[in-house]
Amino acid sequence: MSDFVLSHGGLFAAAFLAATVFPFQSELVLVGLLVAEPTHWPTLLLVASVGNTLGSAVNWVLGRLIERYHDRAWFPVKARDYERVERWYARWGVWSLLFAWLPFGGDALTVVAGAMRTPLLPFLVLVAIGKTARYAVLVAATVGWFVG
Repeated sequence: MSDFVLSHGGLFAAAFLAATVFPFQSELVLVGLLVAEPTHWPTLLLVASVGNTLGSAVNWVLGRLIERYHDRAWFPVKARDYERVERWYARWGVWSLLFAWLPFGGDALTVVAGAMRTPLLPFLVLVAIGKTARYAVLVAATVGWFVG
């Protein structure tokens, strides 16, 4: 397998996991790859954005199932965190999904969106916009500061 496939596949996995309930930092992987191969920034941005957005879709599915499992000890979102994000979501609605990239509350927000029956297409579009914008800023900063 080529280095290109391995690096991009690893970034996809890191971005996917970082958006789910697993604690992971995709930004470090992205920055490392950008420093190593700055000319690959367009594909790295795309792969990170798609992986992170699809990881959030897993949270959306978890949200759809929340009524069945939310009282289980293993459920990844604490009740107080869920209630806080639910209030945020009720106040700002579907547009709050533009902030699903936030390190604190972003993952819970995507779970709440599923629980509150947000349609999948608007969910994916808004989450993708926010997450891609976050990665784009990181790409621009890395390529400009560390590489340029």
